[in-house]
Amino acid sequence: MSKTIKFLFFLGFIFLSKFVFAQTPADSTKRDTTLKKVLPFSIANEKKLSDEDLLNKKEGIYVTGLPDFSSDPVNGFGYGGDASIFFNGKKTDPFFEYTAYRAEIGIRLFNTSRAQREIALALDVPYLFNTKWRLRVETAYESNPNLLYFGINEKSLGKLYNPGDSSKSYKKYKDYESDLSGEFEFYNTYNKKEFHLNASMERAYFDGKVRLLGGIEVAYVDMSTFKGQSKLKYDFDNKLALGLGKYWVTFAQVGFIYDTRDLEPDPSKGIFAELTNELSLKALGSTYNFNKTFVHVNYYNKILPGAFKKLVFAGRASMGYTAGDAPFFEYQDQWSSEGSIEGLGGPNTLRGYKQSRFLGRMMSFNNLELRYRFAETQFFKQHFAFSAVPFYDVGGVWDDFKSFSKFNNFRDSEGLGLRIAWNVNTIIRFDYAISKEDKQFFFNLHHSF
Repeated sequence: MSKTIKFLFFLGFIFLSKFVFAQTPADSTKRDTTLKKVLPFSIANEKKLSDEDLLNKKEGIYVTGLPDFSSDPVNGFGYGGDASIFFNGKKTDPFFEYTAYRAEIGIRLFNTSRAQREIALALDVPYLFNTKWRLRVETAYESNPNLLYFGINEKSLGKLYNPGDSSKSYKKYKDYESDLSGEFEFYNTYNKKEFHLNASMERAYFDGKVRLLGGIEVAYVDMSTFKGQSKLKYDFDNKLALGLGKYWVTFAQVGFIYDTRDLEPDPSKGIFAELTNELSLKALGSTYNFNKTFVHVNYYNKILPGAFKKLVFAGRASMGYTAGDAPFFEYQDQWSSEGSIEGLGGPNTLRGYKQSRFLGRMMSFNNLELRYRFAETQFFKQHFAFSAVPFYDVGGVWDDFKSFSKFNNFRDSEGLGLRIAWNVNTIIRFDYAISKEDKQFFFNLHHSF
């Protein structure tokens, strides 16, 4: 199938799902008048959890913990753990039917055989103190000597060439990687050490469908290359890229969010749309002056609910633009109100390509998934639900808005995944993706979107 046909399929499927398969319950516009009397303010009925999710939602405080094992051709064999403490409250709590949780504390400890290290602590509190405010705080430290850099422009979309012999090109990434030896062994690799702290507040409007966000992020980064020839060092020395060395980066963040999802960790219906902006200024203590804008729309809808207990179409369309003198590593990070989304490639965007395989001032990544729940079970009083997920990803990069008309800048991949929903809120994800250049397997927590 040609890229043109696949992309038209991508667009057509979204509209087909929205206008043909959309199933709107007869009472979707009605309020839950029973709970409206005790809620401190009204919440849109669209945000109420489904009967199935409410049935499986636990009361009180509980912990989910998961050993994190992975195998990645870039970072090697990974091991560690992810744990969350959920505060759900009682069923008599008027917010019980409208939130995945009243509060969540998450911690992540991770290490790999190739010396990637990560520790993170996060807090998320919807409807803080029974108000329309939501608090999110995250702090993390990461050290990773395996990150990849291929350039920051449309040229990164081209063929992979042997850096020591430009007459030799490769169709498969594994062939290219196997030829990198001697002084070119770490040609595309660099080392990152980063500490960051992010805090944001969101205020709900229009029965919780709309939220306005304000936040701040402070990061200290140390970027370095290895001995021998380096693509990043070459671009840095020739003023094609900024960011090698040690720097402070500070952001003022704002966002507009429209959210009608019924269950944030695992939606069955609804829309999540956001427009976010990060401004980095020397006046704020940052080393650089630049601006990043990101628009992001996710759509979820049950298909043929009369025939399938749970068959959900999920689609995402997004676009990011970086203006000003941004360091190279900021092109790899699109900031969402729900956490940063790393650049084109890797487990969350274009899954058939290596992380950050393609970077540019203007980037787009779009995803389609069909999430079919085929089994459920109870095990040691824990609820588990299993879903098969075929998916299709497409994305591209451009140097500026004028070049956005270049349709051949898109790259695509496809694959099959498995999802395990543990006590509704914890999603365990397995994905196997294939592209013309690469094949990759991922094991992660949370949906890709």
